[in-house]
Amino acid sequence: MPELEQIRATFAADRFATDAAGCEIRLAEPGHAICAMTLQPHHCNAAGTPQGGALFTLADFAFAVAVNAFAETVTVSLQHDITFLSPAKGKEVLAEASCVRSGRSTCFYNVTLTDELGTEIANMTVNGFVTHKKLC
Repeated sequence: MPELEQIRATFAADRFATDAAGCEIRLAEPGHAICAMTLQPHHCNAAGTPQGGALFTLADFAFAVAVNAFAETVTVSLQHDITFLSPAKGKEVLAEASCVRSGRSTCFYNVTLTDELGTEIANMTVNGFVTHKKLC
C-alpha cells in the first residue's frame, strides 16, 4: 500500500486542484480521504464568501483521492450533486470523502465540507465509473 507522501506525489499531477486551488491531502485510506484548502482571496466571490467552484474543486479532489489512491484502476466522476448549506466562517475548508457503495463498474461516495470551526458548508454525492485504466 502506498504511503501518504507517495499519494501526495501522485496527486500533485492534478495541477488545478493542487496548484491553482491549493488543495492538500491530509488523510488517505481505501475509500476514505480528507483534503483541505486554506482560503485565499482568489477563492472568494463578489460577496466575499468562498466561491462554489472552489468548494466543488476541493470536494471533487477529495473524491478522487478516496477512490483512486489505493486502486489498481482509475475511477472518474459520472455525476455530482452538491448542496451548499452555509458560507465558511473559518480560514480553512475540509472535505471528507467516504465510500457508500463500490461495485465492479460504478461507485457512490459522499463528501462533506466543513471549516475548522465546525461549520457545515456543503454536502456532495458522487457517482463514479471505473475505467479499468491504470493510475499513473
